Amino acid sequence: MNREKRKGFAAAALALACAMAAAIPSAAGAAGTPAHGSQKGKDKKEAAAPSVFVEDRGTFQIQVDGHPAGTEEFEIHSIAGEWTARGTAEVAGENGAKAKVTGKLELRPDGAPLRYDWTASSPRKAAATIVFEGTLAKMELRMEGASPYSQDFNFQSPPVIILDNNMYHHYAVLARIYDWEHKEPKTYNVLIPQDLTPGTVSVEYGGPQVVDGQKLEVLRVRSTDLEIELYCDNGRLMRLEVPSAKAVIVRLPAK
Repeated sequence: MNREKRKGFAAAALALACAMAAAIPSAAGAAGTPAHGSQKGKDKKEAAAPSVFVEDRGTFQIQVDGHPAGTEEFEIHSIAGEWTARGTAEVAGENGAKAKVTGKLELRPDGAPLRYDWTASSPRKAAATIVFEGTLAKMELRMEGASPYSQDFNFQSPPVIILDNNMYHHYAVLARIYDWEHKEPKTYNVLIPQDLTPGTVSVEYGGPQVVDGQKLEVLRVRSTDLEIELYCDNGRLMRLEVPSAKAVIVRLPAK
């Protein structure tokens, strides 16, 4: 996936279905290994550990160039001492059609990922599972009309963060993992499932800012070709902006 396609995809999720369809066949040639069977990524815990997370749920509205382009409903909650971040995004596709993506991310209390599952409905049904064993991530991809295949990703050190191109609540997870007390610049290893390539992002505290009459704290997330601004209230993601793509993702008021 080239830089411009990846940038637009992460920023607005408008090319969501096309990007998935393009990414999966290209990775099949690179993986060169048979698909793994189903694996469990959870380790049983003897006692509940302190968590960086708090329970949260809501709806984000995706806006591009001032126009609504889709929504994402999400929930972050605790189950038996571990955490699950779950989201469903519906975005505008070609010819007025809507593309739907779901994601379920299982996490340790400190933010380390255990397992990630995503599905997409358009243009062809696709799904993937990523199971983490320490700093090793094992991905199995399944696409309608194609044989399953797998690919492994090795990271040099923790932490590793999942940032799905289509799940904006993953940035809410990132905001919770960030150390707000010390507010120091931090570099994280990341895996973007649709890009099928490990990478890094840097996170830097940008200070307080008043947006629509509300005082929020800013985090700037940078990769080699993209900058994203997160606006948070006590670590709770309220707004996300991608200036280069004229994209804004805002949390809608609770009903």
